[in-house]
Amino acid sequence: MSLTTKAQVSGIPTGVALYARFGLAGAIGCGVTHGVLTPVDVVKTRIQLDSKTYNKGIAGTFRQVIQAEGAGALFTGLGPTFTGYFLQGGLKFGGYEFWKKVLIDYVGQENAVKNRAAIYLVGSGIAEFIADIALCPLEAVRIRLVSQPTFANGLVSGFTRLVKEEGVYRGLYSGFGPIVLKQVPYTMSKFVVYERAYETLLRRVGDPKQLAPSTMTAMNFAAGLIAGVAAAVVSHPADTLLSNINKATGTGSIVSRLSGLARELRFRGLFLGLGPRIVMVGTMNAFQFAIYGDLKRIFGASNGIEIRMMQG
Repeated sequence: MSLTTKAQVSGIPTGVALYARFGLAGAIGCGVTHGVLTPVDVVKTRIQLDSKTYNKGIAGTFRQVIQAEGAGALFTGLGPTFTGYFLQGGLKFGGYEFWKKVLIDYVGQENAVKNRAAIYLVGSGIAEFIADIALCPLEAVRIRLVSQPTFANGLVSGFTRLVKEEGVYRGLYSGFGPIVLKQVPYTMSKFVVYERAYETLLRRVGDPKQLAPSTMTAMNFAAGLIAGVAAAVVSHPADTLLSNINKATGTGSIVSRLSGLARELRFRGLFLGLGPRIVMVGTMNAFQFAIYGDLKRIFGASNGIEIRMMQG
């Protein structure tokens, strides 16, 4: 077996047309999966923010929310969730493919093969940081709606009220530090584990050109599931801090507020809600990568920027 870098494949789009397809596929995959899993995210966030009230696990918290507020409460924050992760998904997946290409060209194909894990990590880290600039305001609105159901009626009113009462920085970007601390390690671990898991599967099944589309979808699903579980564990403490810092206004610098929250929550508190988050993130990433792979194939951009294990 030998490794071959494939930066361009004859017959597929190039340049802006190629990365636009990557971005659209990622946006659809992330927006749809995050939107569908909004009820799980609501339950996870409630557990993180009020573990004394919501102390009966995933199923128990589902029942508590429905009994107290109705089934509709499980879809609180659907608007900002879909919109935020649609934007973030496009920038993340499209950006990841772009930065992979930049790094492959910079180090050369032979070095890219030898250092592919580093390329996956750096490329995904840069892409996620940029994507977080778009995601952070919408995530702030989502968390405020979940933690304070009477705060606003939806995305537009919640966004407007946050800016009016707290300003752009404190209202929309107070969680930028923790969101970067959560999302960048999350995305880096997600992509490197996915790529390695997918590579391992390819070694077993052979040349992907000979595989049926359904087999490729199943491989993407399996690799995405493994990647999602790993990413959930790595990023959960920062996710807990993000939920807590956005649930209400606070005084002092962002750094001091984060430090105070970490001391208050301690190690165990930082991992509150990990169970539902593993369920959510593992399932979500499995479907994300399956959808992403299928849409790339539909859009004619299946083998754009890859470092793959091939027969040689």
